[in-house]
Amino acid sequence: MVLVQIPMCNEKEVYQQSIAAVCNLDWPRSNFLVQVLDDSDDPTTQTLIREEVLKWQQNGARIVYRHRVLRDGYKAGNLKSAMSCSYVKDYEFVAIFDADFQPNPDFLKRTVPHFKDNDELGLVQARWSFVNKDENLLTRLQNINLCFHFEVEQQVNGIFLNFFGFNGTAGVWRIKALDDSGGWMERTTVEDMDIAVRAHLRGWKFIFLNDVECQCELPESYEAYRKQQHRWHSGPMQLFRLCLPDIIKCKIAFWKKANLIFLFFLLRKLILPFYSFTLFCIILPMTMFVPEAELPDWVVCYIPALMSLLNILPSPKSFPFIIPYLLFENTMSVTKFNAMISGLFQLGSAYEWVVTKKSGRSSEGDLISLAPKELKHQKTESAPNLDAIAKEQSAPRKDVKKKHNRIYKKELALSLLLLTAAARSLLSKQGIHFYFLLFQGISFLLVGLDLIGEQIE
Repeated sequence: MVLVQIPMCNEKEVYQQSIAAVCNLDWPRSNFLVQVLDDSDDPTTQTLIREEVLKWQQNGARIVYRHRVLRDGYKAGNLKSAMSCSYVKDYEFVAIFDADFQPNPDFLKRTVPHFKDNDELGLVQARWSFVNKDENLLTRLQNINLCFHFEVEQQVNGIFLNFFGFNGTAGVWRIKALDDSGGWMERTTVEDMDIAVRAHLRGWKFIFLNDVECQCELPESYEAYRKQQHRWHSGPMQLFRLCLPDIIKCKIAFWKKANLIFLFFLLRKLILPFYSFTLFCIILPMTMFVPEAELPDWVVCYIPALMSLLNILPSPKSFPFIIPYLLFENTMSVTKFNAMISGLFQLGSAYEWVVTKKSGRSSEGDLISLAPKELKHQKTESAPNLDAIAKEQSAPRKDVKKKHNRIYKKELALSLLLLTAAARSLLSKQGIHFYFLLFQGISFLLVGLDLIGEQIE
């Protein structure tokens, strides 16, 4: 018995394709129920989603629509509210998909069987794939990071530790494991990481399936990506403050505690952003103005190049983008460092939750392939009109106004510092430093003027 949840909030660009994909999961109809958990505060979006659910109900899908009056706790509050329904006790597993995710029909058949005869297994996590990874330079660079995350971090931790961070979507939980770990909590903006850590401390094991993919979207505008990264880096620091006493007191092996504290929390979320920001954005440019100070070439060139090379190995087709990737990661260290500080010291922006903007990219073929078989040859008024959906999404919008680029003052200030330092380096004939400072300064300038990614209204 599988409960399938689709939490969403004002995501009218993608709700149709996610509902269609989930309703077409290949699983006995009597054994799974779909919950559309709509937290939208826009009445038009609420009506559209409710009508879409009604259409699928009329075509035999077991699907219900839920809307909260009190929208506390963001996504965690939404999921917590849904789990309080009386009928949840009839289900053994819960699969979660964000609004832009489109699981393949065989998703449940490739994930749920792993729970059989494995009572200690709490979570099965699938890999993400991206429908728009080649859309622009920003999405290509994001794809490099996420390929490394899934191919290396998730897969290695799953094999050797039976633990990794839940990605918040495209995963199946044993409901008993959720309940045993305390359920969903609204105390941070990373409810997925929170429940994973608590389940790990309770002894539950996780499996990561690198060969099971679930399609989704990458943010196509820098503003959307920036806000997403702020949440992804401030939340873990919030959680670290809250979980550290529990990790220390927990009766798990010492090496598991060390992995949680130093690798899971500190290395990727604190040490690397701090290293990138302070070294490349502060220390290196300042040494150009102090003749006595000197950084060796291996610090400036070889270590960053090696780190970028290792990150890009899981996505070899992205190798031509290794230099833009290195420069952009250093540029993003400003946002990540700021998020890390706000989360660590519980500043106001640490609790900011902004739903990542979606563009709703999917082809007409994708949408029609999701239609129930009887609908492909015959259309009724109650059937979801997928042809119309595809045409509506692909038609050019005449009413969209041209949007001016945003200005990011911190990035522009750092570009000025780096370009000035590059000029100083040129005068003092420090070749390798000059090229790095010049290109890094240009990278900050492009980001500061919002010239990377697309503008989305």
